[in-house]
Amino acid sequence: MNAFSKIDMGEVTRLTQAGKLNEAMALLQGGKLPGAASDEPGRAAQWSPSSAKRSWPTIDMMAPTAPGAAWTDYATEPAAGGSAPFGNPSAFADIAETMKAFRSRGAERGFSDLGEGFASRRQAPLPVPDGARFEERTCSNNAGSRTYKVFIPSGYAGQALTVVVMLHGCTQNPDDFAAGTRMNELAEEETFLVVYPRQPQSANMQKCWNWFNTGDQRRDGGEPSLIAGIALAVVDEFSADPTRVYVAGLSAGGAAAAIMGATYPDLFAAVGVHSGLACGAAKDMPSAFAAMSGGGVIRPRGDRPAAPTIVFHGDGDRTVNLVNADQVIAQARPEATLAKAVTRGETLHGMAYTRTVQTDDAGKEILEQWVLHGAGHAWSGGSASGSFTDPRGPDASREMLRFFRAHATAPILTRQ
Repeated sequence: MNAFSKIDMGEVTRLTQAGKLNEAMALLQGGKLPGAASDEPGRAAQWSPSSAKRSWPTIDMMAPTAPGAAWTDYATEPAAGGSAPFGNPSAFADIAETMKAFRSRGAERGFSDLGEGFASRRQAPLPVPDGARFEERTCSNNAGSRTYKVFIPSGYAGQALTVVVMLHGCTQNPDDFAAGTRMNELAEEETFLVVYPRQPQSANMQKCWNWFNTGDQRRDGGEPSLIAGIALAVVDEFSADPTRVYVAGLSAGGAAAAIMGATYPDLFAAVGVHSGLACGAAKDMPSAFAAMSGGGVIRPRGDRPAAPTIVFHGDGDRTVNLVNADQVIAQARPEATLAKAVTRGETLHGMAYTRTVQTDDAGKEILEQWVLHGAGHAWSGGSASGSFTDPRGPDASREMLRFFRAHATAPILTRQ
């Protein structure tokens, strides 16, 4: 059953237009308006942000309620019979308008805390090896400002290191994403820099990268310019290798990584997309849900360059349909003919996978796709110390790093 099937969207819209944002949010979260009649005789209806079961639609994932269950969207109940889980698109148009009003009119009392129930788990500070550092910085440009964290391995002594930019999913943060992907551990082991841009709640209430906004899908503007600016700032600060800068992300972060590969192929030598979507798969929130359920239409690549791309996606993903992985690969495919090799395997923990590698005439890997059989919406091979991970799967972090090593850009970067 869809979470919005019993919501009176007309009343939500009316309340929003009247400026009664708390009341509109109460209805969106499945509660009753303060003072409304209770379903149980003799009991007064009560609603508060902390007691609501659902928030507004999130362009990302929700943890399973039982071991082995699927990762799902916050706005989604498991769909029966394989039907699309996202309900009536017109309802999402109303929700989008409501969310726009929340952003434009500001927070009333209590509104700023509404997303806390879905935030990443509270987490102890990440352990940092002796001699290593995990530090926060800020990058600003005409599009705004973002903080980011940089992991500097203990082996750094001024040499030109590789840079890997990691884009977290909704409700996550740099520490959570670093813990789940274990990318800092790899960086300490192999001596490279890892960068974690932080999406603040002020930019998206669930801390999602806004991959579904057209203004955040282009070069030299919006969030892509901020992410590119962060990458360039790290290259400058640490005298890193400008030809070996890479980007990867999960879900909303994976979609943002695909955007970076499409808009800055001269900066990012290769891209890793985990459970994400292609650049331009959506233009607003309603079309984002259509794209997530498999109904998106990707923009033609034409003669535009694109970065080599590696993709991981579970075929049991109920949040972002597997077809989106195919679309990411299709968008990144060059015009040249590529040879294709398909292998199948299974991890020690019992997860089967299919790996498809496409190579150019010189035998160089250009595209690589991993379909994880039975996996949901989570980082494959990750650590349970972070959110949205599936430790049973192949090690996506290590495999992405292997793929990245085979690629480099031209030595001169196009600056902001």
